[in-house]
Amino acid sequence: MEMPEGRGAWTATVGAKGQIVIPKEARDMFGIKPGDTLVILGDAERGLAIPPKEKFGEWISAVFDGGAR
Repeated sequence: MEMPEGRGAWTATVGAKGQIVIPKEARDMFGIKPGDTLVILGDAERGLAIPPKEKFGEWISAVFDGGAR
């Protein structure tokens, strides 16, 4: 299935130390480089999210305000 421009879906396997490798296509799309620090947000009902650095403020508001934008 072909994804629309700017969107993607990938899988990652969790290793024995709890580490994941972000697929190259996703790293390229979001400009993730070695040494970057990523923010991982979690909600027991909604799951995990790794927002782009530029969008962090918007995402954190959505998570802690119950989805309000």
